[in-house]
Amino acid sequence: MHVGHTSHCSGTLEGGLWLGTAQGSRTPPGPQCNLQGLWRNELGSNMTLLALDAAGTFSGSYHTAVAATNNQILVSPLQGALQHSSSKGQPTFGFTVQWQFADSITAFAGQCFVDRRGKETLETMWLIREEVPTRRDSWRATRVGTSIFTRIK
Repeated sequence: MHVGHTSHCSGTLEGGLWLGTAQGSRTPPGPQCNLQGLWRNELGSNMTLLALDAAGTFSGSYHTAVAATNNQILVSPLQGALQHSSSKGQPTFGFTVQWQFADSITAFAGQCFVDRRGKETLETMWLIREEVPTRRDSWRATRVGTSIFTRIK
């Protein structure tokens, strides 16, 4: 599903092309981000995002290339939402990954950028929280970082 509805133009997106009738002198937006597909970050982790529903929610899977565990790394499910009210075609989104091999969860927040050639990049910031035995250990339970994803398919 592509994003690209504005209140200033009437029209729809079909196959990534902006189709609409101009009202006033607004020009159609440039290339539109599409979250659906296969993505890889700078550490080699792979993520698959499935099609968005009408509410902007999506699901998928995440296969991390790095983990602070000795357990076998397993593909883990993710759930997210796209803020699809963006008229600029570079929307914000968020998702969580429920790790299947560790007692932790990660929340990502980001924005999809697309350049003039149509290359899409997901700029994200993440928080990972691991389970700790007591509240006294809470100080060491959360880490923060950034990841940049590029489309691989």
